[in-house]
Amino acid sequence: MKVLVTGGSGFLGSHVAEQLVHAGHTVRALVRKSSNRKFLNTLSGVEFAEGSVENRASVDEAMRGVDAVVHSAGLVKARNASEFFECNTQGTTNLLEAAIAHAPNMKRFVHVSSLEACGPSFDGLPVSRDQERPVTTYGRSKLAAEKECARRKDKLPVVIVRPAAIYGPRDVEILEAFRAVRRRQYPVIGDGKMLACYIYGPDCASACIKAIDADVASGSIYFADDGQPVTMARAMGEILPAALGRKPLLRFGVPLSVLKLASLGVEAYGRFAGKAVMLTREKVAMLSHHWVCESGVTHADLKWKPEVTFEEGVRLTAKWYEDHGWL
Repeated sequence: MKVLVTGGSGFLGSHVAEQLVHAGHTVRALVRKSSNRKFLNTLSGVEFAEGSVENRASVDEAMRGVDAVVHSAGLVKARNASEFFECNTQGTTNLLEAAIAHAPNMKRFVHVSSLEACGPSFDGLPVSRDQERPVTTYGRSKLAAEKECARRKDKLPVVIVRPAAIYGPRDVEILEAFRAVRRRQYPVIGDGKMLACYIYGPDCASACIKAIDADVASGSIYFADDGQPVTMARAMGEILPAALGRKPLLRFGVPLSVLKLASLGVEAYGRFAGKAVMLTREKVAMLSHHWVCESGVTHADLKWKPEVTFEEGVRLTAKWYEDHGWL
């Protein structure tokens, strides 16, 4: 089977590509000219299609001759709302339309969305798959992309996977939290009581690949998490320090008001420098909520279960960072 993987040079996409190749499939990776292909070049069975999801012509070319798609490309930070929607929503639309036009016998189009598309849990209980209350521009762009998938579910066999917070080897976004703990700091927001669900990167990749072969209805939506929601205080104050062998020198949370003030400065820097930044007022507001889902239906329908617990995943991630000189 030949599978088009978008975002293959990124964190999740690299794990998807790795697992597909190890299973004997061919991967066609849609990559930009500027993409770091170092890891993908170590895998046999990977061919490159140069382009981006925003460029319809390059998407059309990449789609020809593939049997399935795992669409994991997307922006998690952007300079403005237009960039989020151009990549995450219009980019998904480009892929869907290209698949309909050039891959009429496609086995499955797997769209990697996000828990942020449906929004947070307001009571600490798992959110419903029907909830549509995103609280960030990123989440709104991902929900809009899901709706584009739903509009074409009768023309294309599509499945939507909504991961919880993904972490693991090769992840650059969560790296700073590990570095802070390594410095014996305590990176917790507020009182640290907010619950969150996580999913180890290779486990998330496995769920995406399982969705290709699963006998499920087009348009189905599935959460992916490890089934162990934890508070921020426990994650950052106990689990990460244990993995790194570092006890925090001081334990106190950063008040949301202080973080919000800091985000104003970071946003101003981003506008001045013309750069996308992660710490924004929206992100600060997001941290004041629980982020909890439940993936029992995913286990049953996709015949998938996560293999790595959060504690073990954090240990594996810390070791990878250390072994590769990231920490």
